Amino acid sequence: MGVGEAVEPGAVAVSVVEMAGAGRFEEIEQLLAPSLRAVVSARLLQEAWHGEVVAKRGGVAGVGRPVSEGAGAGLVRVSVPIDCREGEFALVVVVDEGGSLHGLQLAAAGTGAWTMPSYVEPERFFEQDVTVAAGTHAVPGTLSLPHGEGPWPAVVVLSGGGPFDRDETSGPNKPLKDLAWGLASRGVAVLRFDKVTYTHREMMTASDFTMTGEYVPYAVAAVRLLQGRPEVDAGRVFLVGHSMGGKVAPRVAAEESSVAGLVIMAGDTQPMHRAAVRVVRYLARVSPGMVPEAAVEGLVGQAAVVDSPDFSLSTPATELPFGLPASYWLDLRDYDPVATAAGLDKPMFILQGGRDYQVTVADDLSGWRAGLGHRSDVTIRVYDADNHLFFPGEGVSTPEEYEAAQHVDPAVVEDVAEWVAAVRGAGVRLS
Repeated sequence: MGVGEAVEPGAVAVSVVEMAGAGRFEEIEQLLAPSLRAVVSARLLQEAWHGEVVAKRGGVAGVGRPVSEGAGAGLVRVSVPIDCREGEFALVVVVDEGGSLHGLQLAAAGTGAWTMPSYVEPERFFEQDVTVAAGTHAVPGTLSLPHGEGPWPAVVVLSGGGPFDRDETSGPNKPLKDLAWGLASRGVAVLRFDKVTYTHREMMTASDFTMTGEYVPYAVAAVRLLQGRPEVDAGRVFLVGHSMGGKVAPRVAAEESSVAGLVIMAGDTQPMHRAAVRVVRYLARVSPGMVPEAAVEGLVGQAAVVDSPDFSLSTPATELPFGLPASYWLDLRDYDPVATAAGLDKPMFILQGGRDYQVTVADDLSGWRAGLGHRSDVTIRVYDADNHLFFPGEGVSTPEEYEAAQHVDPAVVEDVAEWVAAVRGAGVRLS
C-alpha cells in the first residue's frame, strides 16, 4: 500500500492494526498526514499501543470487520473491532482517498452511535443546508429553523479548537448537534458549520495560519447570513462558542458589532500553550499509560519557546506545540479574551463544567469572573457534574469517559434557550 494511491479505507485501517501488532510503528508514522505527524511519533504510537492493548488487555486475539462512514471533505472514518485476551476495544482512524491518516484513536468497544437526546422535539423544527462565506474556502453548514412564522432569535455556534465538523463529532458523540437540536426545539434558530480546517485541512500547516483567520471571517459571515433570513430576528443573533469557540467569540463580536450577545461555554482564558502543559500533566497523573514522561517534557519545552523573547514568525513549527506554525501562537499570545469581552457592551452568559480538566474553574473561569463578574448583564454559571463537553458524570474526569455515547446536560440546553429568549435585541431588520 502506498500513500497517494487510491485505496480502500477499511483495508487501510486493518493494515494499521496488523502493523501495530507486528511492532511496525515507523510504517504507521509514515501513513500519518503532515498535520498529525507533527504531533504523533512512532514512539508515541508504540507506547500508546503497548499501554492500552498489551498491558491492559493482554494483546490482540482477533480482528473484526471494519465499519466505515463518511467524515466529510473526502475523508472516511473507519472503526475496526479488536478482540483481546482480556477485553475488547476498537481502533478508529480517519482516512483520505490516498490512504493518509488524519485521525487515530483507541476507543472502548461497544461505545455505540449518536442517538437523539430526550429533550429534542423533532416535530418542532426543520433543517436546511447552507454555505457559509464565499470563494474557494467556503464551508458547508446546517440551519435549524423552528416551525412557524417567527421571527426567531438565532445563534451561530462556534466549535472548539481543532478540525471539527459542524457537530463537533468526537467518537460516538455530537455535542453541538445536541445543542442545536435542543435549542431549535425551544424556538431558537441555529446555524452550525464545518470549520475551515475540517474542509481544508492543509490550512493548519500554512505559514500564515491563525486562530483569527480560522474563526472570525466565517463567524461574521454566518451572523450576516442569519440576519438576512426572514425567519430570523436580525436584532437578536447571538454567538454560542464552545472551548476555543468561546475564547474567540469576543473577538468576533468586536469585529461584528451587530451581534446581540455571547454565550461562552467552557471558554479558556489561560494562554493555550500553558494550558496544554497543565492538561498533559493531569493526563499523565490520572492515566499514566496514556502520556509518557518524554511527551510531557517535550511539550514543556515547546511551550517555553512560545514564551521566549526570541519567539518570532521565523520560529519553525517543529519547535512549537502540536506542530502549529508560529503565526498561530503569536496570534494567540497577543489575544486577551477577557479584556476583549470587557470592552463589549453586550450581555453574556458564561457556562463552565465543574469536572472539566481542559478548561477549569480555577484556571479559566476565574479570569472571566475577575474581568466580568461585577457586570449586571453577565451571568456566570457552573454545572458541577459536567465535563468539558457538558456531559454529566461523577468522579475524576478522564479521556475514557468521552468514549461512551452520551448527551449535553439538559439543564445546559434549557438555560441557554431561556437566556437567549430573555435578551431583548435591537428590534431592527437589516435590508
